[in-house]
Amino acid sequence: MTDIVRLFFVVLITACSSVMGAEVHYFGQTDSDVVSETPYGANDAAGRYVQADDAKIYYEVYGQGEPILVLHGGGVGCAYEMGRFIDLLVERFMVISPSTRGHGRSEIGTAPITYEQKANDMLAAVDATTDKPFVILGFSDGAYTAYKIAAMRPERVKKVIAIGAGESALGARKFPNATLEDFARFDSRFIDEKIAMCPEPEKLPDFLTRYYAFFNSERISKELFNSVRCPVLLIAGELDQNAPLDTVISAYKMLPNAQLAIIANAPHQAFITNFDAVWDNVKPFLQEKTAE
Repeated sequence: MTDIVRLFFVVLITACSSVMGAEVHYFGQTDSDVVSETPYGANDAAGRYVQADDAKIYYEVYGQGEPILVLHGGGVGCAYEMGRFIDLLVERFMVISPSTRGHGRSEIGTAPITYEQKANDMLAAVDATTDKPFVILGFSDGAYTAYKIAAMRPERVKKVIAIGAGESALGARKFPNATLEDFARFDSRFIDEKIAMCPEPEKLPDFLTRYYAFFNSERISKELFNSVRCPVLLIAGELDQNAPLDTVISAYKMLPNAQLAIIANAPHQAFITNFDAVWDNVKPFLQEKTAE
């Protein structure tokens, strides 16, 4: 760790000492955004831990009924960004909401970043909670993890809702190697919260470097999509900059049992920009009967 990065951490961790009890918010949240009143991802009343290989994974459980696993985005994603979904899902489902490695209260560990590792971490949280078949709702990195879980454990996954996750040819994605300092310049409050909650904050700079290197080099295409046999609802914003429309349509064509919903004039976080339109597609898909 360089002296500059070390100094950055000293300043931020000191500042974060007053953040621990504050309300959480998601990256880029504005004062005009409609948000949940429940601090998902930092709610002691619902929080649990499970050991997944070399890391403790933090997750929360809400409600009763059919299990649904809700997966947030990666990098600067967090459980709280999925809050409006969880608020509605608890009316019918038992919601399992984990924080993935390097996010929220989950440890980072030392394992290489792969979608198999991500899937196994999330399955550890599910298996610690229920042995029943479950639904998955995932956004961005969480949606790719959902695809992987469905491919690995087809007997457990009933259906998948994937938001903002299209085909990625090898080397096609070029996410910048952004640092914590870069993200803090855009949303310092979120980064303060991220560091304050992280049990291994000293590992965050290296984790982000490894995370974006992994994401830029990962090929997600026919091999994975063809292996997802359960019903999939694929949702994307028309203007999604992370999963462009042509990549989403390619994924839709490769998935054996898929429905497609494009949210007009919406970016990557389509459910933040136009939650009602996204929910109008999600709700009937959840109500559809699946073959036993």
